[in-house]
Amino acid sequence: MVSLLLLMLLPSSLADKASNMTWFNGSSFCLDTNLISTSATFTYTVQQKLTCSLYICNETVILPLIYSLYSDSSDLKAITQLFYIRESCLQLFSSNPVVKMAYINVERRMIHTIMNTSWLMNGPMNYRLKALSLNVFNITETDLNSAGNKLRIQIEAPQLLPQNKSYIPEIWLPVNALHTIPKERRVIGLVSYMQHSQFEIKHEDISSMVLRIELLEEQHLYNLKTSIQMIFKVDVHRNMDNDSRLQCHYFDEQEGLWKTNGCETSTRTLDNQTDIVCNCNHATPFTVLLIREPIAEVHWKILSYISYIGCGLSAFFSALSILVYVFSQKHRKDYSISIHVSLSGALFLLNSTFLLTEWGATVKPNWVCVFIAVFMHYSLLSCFTWMAIEALHLYLLLIKVFNTYYKHYLVKLSLAGWGIPGVIVAVSLGLNDLKQLYGVTKMTMADTNQTNAICWITDDTFFYSLNLAYFSLIFIFNSGILVAVASSIVKMKQVFRRNVKLGAETMRNTWREMLKESCRNGITVLGLTCLMGTTWGLAFLGSGYVNYPLLYLFSILNSTQGLFIFLWICQSDKKQRKRELENRTISTPMTTAGTKSD
Repeated sequence: MVSLLLLMLLPSSLADKASNMTWFNGSSFCLDTNLISTSATFTYTVQQKLTCSLYICNETVILPLIYSLYSDSSDLKAITQLFYIRESCLQLFSSNPVVKMAYINVERRMIHTIMNTSWLMNGPMNYRLKALSLNVFNITETDLNSAGNKLRIQIEAPQLLPQNKSYIPEIWLPVNALHTIPKERRVIGLVSYMQHSQFEIKHEDISSMVLRIELLEEQHLYNLKTSIQMIFKVDVHRNMDNDSRLQCHYFDEQEGLWKTNGCETSTRTLDNQTDIVCNCNHATPFTVLLIREPIAEVHWKILSYISYIGCGLSAFFSALSILVYVFSQKHRKDYSISIHVSLSGALFLLNSTFLLTEWGATVKPNWVCVFIAVFMHYSLLSCFTWMAIEALHLYLLLIKVFNTYYKHYLVKLSLAGWGIPGVIVAVSLGLNDLKQLYGVTKMTMADTNQTNAICWITDDTFFYSLNLAYFSLIFIFNSGILVAVASSIVKMKQVFRRNVKLGAETMRNTWREMLKESCRNGITVLGLTCLMGTTWGLAFLGSGYVNYPLLYLFSILNSTQGLFIFLWICQSDKKQRKRELENRTISTPMTTAGTKSD
């Protein structure tokens, strides 16, 4: 029996059965086959001589298949089969970083196997495969001596297609580093990739050819005194804007990240062509990435301090709000205070878990980080939901006029505030078996190679499609309520002005009072803005580029939201006590007068 791993169309007899699944398998044409068994893999017999296997395109099935292709005797046939697997499951490879990394590692090992078996007595060997081109060189003493006093010698990069010659990079290797390698092991493999989707782990914008430099037996060139120089020919104006730049990167195959450690970027203009010059002190996959400026290290540190201090204060005052509420029977009867405290509870959970995110990323076992990420996601969604409830309650209270009795009002609001986020996170956890959604996420700063690991959502598509959509709906709703409330305040002031007829001196005093009232109303609107979370909308204004004033404003306002709510609760309580005192003051003389008349 021969196992075929070639592309083929799904037999019509299984079209209905597999209409909702993505499959990989078998041959480049349809064959009349007999189904032997069914499972995750469908097995067919072709004329009693060949076996075709049909595989589901998911991680649990494709990963073992990828690893099974590699052995010490892997040849061109095995690496061709590897290419077919990727082409047959493009959607899986475009969205699953685990599968991508498995593919990259197995491909690298196969490249080394081909290098080990290459016959180089008659000169370099060139392998033009379906997805890449590989040149294998044996650098001789004659080659090194021919460099003379030059620090580097040029070696030819693999050609992909004849029409792409203008985009082939120049490669210069340091002579002194090559001299340190024994001549029998001085074999170098250069790989040019026809397409580089497997290296787009986080959907990076790769602007040049991806080039891999490998030494025989997986030796490494690193900490080089004379750097490896690569000159990439790229279109420097493609997709460029004021916040973009081209920068040389290497691919860290251990962490699956593009980094800049040990690489310097410069430009060279020759014959009206601007090239990107990369000087790197180690050998690995290289490319030029078009990157949008992330946050610089100095701002990152300041923003981190602001966030941690703000979240610490917010968590403290949120807890204080909860304690005051628990020990105050009067507050528990007030719907507004109860809703404020519920939002404080959600903020307490969010701020507390946020303070643990960096610590959780360093802790073993991995489920600790997953738990922190899940709990922070739940807390964030709870905060958004309670902000929407704040707006709804304000609408019922001021716009619609809260004169209707709602049975079990707070219970229903609590079920929505805590239940809706719970359902969303529970469904997300259910999908976690199919795709890793929570865990360690790494971020890289702009002007350094430092990465910062936190426990959070690992899939960008999931993050934006769920969190951003959920918050957008709440932001639109809350903004509408805020505008309606502000308009209502303005209308009440206009009515007051039309109805009041006073003398000149009294009018001046009245205008001063109105000015003070306007300031109080402005502060009220600002307080409501914070209370309903519309300050989170600053994230929309800064999306797509780095705007430091907005980032600082966003960090200060939102990290201290718990403090603002505590002050709001205290101010509301103060006003309520003042009203109660005024009511007692007014009612006391009336009672006394009634007693005397008797």
